[in-house]
Amino acid sequence: MIEPRFATQAIAAFALRVGSDDLDGYAADRLKRSLLDAIGCALGALDAPPVTAIRGLVDEFGGTGRATMIGGGRTAPDRACLVNGCLVRYVDFMDNIASKGEVCHPSDNIAALVAAGEHAGASGRDLLLGLAVSYQVQSRLMETLPTMRGGLNYTTPLAYSVAAGSARLLGFDAERTAHALALAGVSAVSLAVIQAEPVSNWKGLASGETASRALLNTFIAGRGVTGTLGVFDGPFGLDHLVRDHSTIDWSKEPLDAGNRVSIKRYNAEFQSQTSVEAAIELGQRIADPGCITSVTLDVAKGAYDVLGGGSYGPKDDCRIKEQADHNLKYLVAAALIDRQMLPEQFAPERIERADVQELLGKVTVRSSFLYTRRIPEEMPCKLVVHIAGGEMLSAERSDYDGFHTRPMSWDDVVAKFDRLASPHADGRLRAKIVATVRDIERHLVTDLMALLALAGHEETRG
Repeated sequence: MIEPRFATQAIAAFALRVGSDDLDGYAADRLKRSLLDAIGCALGALDAPPVTAIRGLVDEFGGTGRATMIGGGRTAPDRACLVNGCLVRYVDFMDNIASKGEVCHPSDNIAALVAAGEHAGASGRDLLLGLAVSYQVQSRLMETLPTMRGGLNYTTPLAYSVAAGSARLLGFDAERTAHALALAGVSAVSLAVIQAEPVSNWKGLASGETASRALLNTFIAGRGVTGTLGVFDGPFGLDHLVRDHSTIDWSKEPLDAGNRVSIKRYNAEFQSQTSVEAAIELGQRIADPGCITSVTLDVAKGAYDVLGGGSYGPKDDCRIKEQADHNLKYLVAAALIDRQMLPEQFAPERIERADVQELLGKVTVRSSFLYTRRIPEEMPCKLVVHIAGGEMLSAERSDYDGFHTRPMSWDDVVAKFDRLASPHADGRLRAKIVATVRDIERHLVTDLMALLALAGHEETRG
């Protein structure tokens, strides 16, 4: 066997080497939970204006109907991936994997893989293995290369993971898989400024666009077009850009990324989950939030930088959903008042209301060195609320129910799915989707997509 010269070749060999025996039942079950969770997020976003705009453009442009869009209609696979990927991501409620200083959403791969799987006539078992490959590639690249820390958006590794999983589903050999990785990756460098203030609609759409472009480039590689195999380790490749290099031995890499997945319990950025939970707890003990005089929140540096007013910009002005779900001041204020954190907390009229706008101005967020050291094994925070008259309330958290060390149960995932999907899918359709995902190995990808095409239509609305 010839030793791979480039990282793209090593990742390609990994993507084709692993099989069903490498994916144990527990990791497979965790992936199914992520799949159902992502579908719930997608259904919950069917009427979101930015996604509706993307869908309208795809409808206008048309395309050969080879892949299904969630909510109905067929188009070219890359365009179906764009629509479905934006649906999964936009609500910002799906799964996460964290490492030191980095966070990614591995379910960003799902839209590309179902489009590739539908195109190839793949089985649900094939889809699950493809997802396992993609989750592994994205999370491991994130762990070993400084993306957000190096000024690159976390969607940059997504292009490689989409290519690896999709090429496997499409039946590529090692050479074409390596070139798919090269083509997808070389044009996928995305800037971390996407997450910086003022946060825009693109925050919730960028990963769908990255996945769509990576899938298109994977199909191009399948036609025999070659790419720059040294996209990582060649002259002026990604390693040069981030002044680091990946040290993964892909010949020994397992399929265990599913075991590191966390699922959000609250509709807010991943690093805010414990802070939101602490605020909800204290909010239940405060009769009148208007009596709050000040709030102090201590979090790890990553949460502070992205969400608390650190290196990604101040968080004093919050006007749209994309700003609100990435703003610890708003999230804590809204959780203290509303005692929940769901899509309703991001309606424009809720964000603009005087009570939360006034309270977020009383919230101070601080970076804790000690908390930073406990990431990613924990997600520590401490919230202190001062109330007029001298009363002080405090709450601390190290994790939450849904964190990778305390995985969300199937029942809780289903309950979350039902809540998000119910406006667009009745109980019968939701039950069919749940049953299909839970037993995905016995179905085709087309079976799942046929169900998702029914969502949003009058006869199947909840």
